[in-house]
Amino acid sequence: MAQSQSWQAIPTRLSVEEFEQFVWPHLSKGRRGPARKLSAHAIFNYILKALYLGCQWKELPIGKDRHGRPEIHYTRIYRAFRRGEADGCFDAIFERSVSRPHCDDRLDTRIIHGDGTTSAAKKGGENLGFSGHKKVKGCKVVALCDRNCNVIAPFVSAPGNRRT
Repeated sequence: MAQSQSWQAIPTRLSVEEFEQFVWPHLSKGRRGPARKLSAHAIFNYILKALYLGCQWKELPIGKDRHGRPEIHYTRIYRAFRRGEADGCFDAIFERSVSRPHCDDRLDTRIIHGDGTTSAAKKGGENLGFSGHKKVKGCKVVALCDRNCNVIAPFVSAPGNRRT
C-alpha cells in the first residue's frame, strides 16, 4: 500500500502550551529592567508572522490595545528578534526541532532533497548576477530535507562571483 503524504504547515502562531514546551526553554530571559507589557509568547508570535509574511518590520500587522493604539511598537519586536538571534536562541530551537523527530525515529534520511533559492538584497550581499547589466545582490540559500520534508539543515552558500 502506498504511503500517504503528510504535508506540514509553516507555523505562524503558537499556542501558549506549544510556546512553553518548545520555545520558552531556549529563550534568553532578561534579568534587569521593567516587566514586559506584552508576553514573550505574543512577541514570538509576531516574529513568526513577520518571517512568514516576509514583510518589513514596520508593515507587520500589529493588534490594537483597548485605547486603539498598537499594543507594541515594531522596533521592540525587531529588537527581540535580533536579541534572540545573537544569543543563539533560534539555533537552539531549530536543533531541538530536528533532534526530536530523530529521537522518535521519524526522520527518514534514505533520501535527502536539496532545495535552493536566491535571496535578493537591495543593499549589501554578494553579486549573484549572470550578466553585466543585470547584477543582483543577495545570498544563495539551500535547505536539505529528508524524505518526509523535514528540514535537516539550512545553510547559506559561500559568497563568490556567480557569472560563470
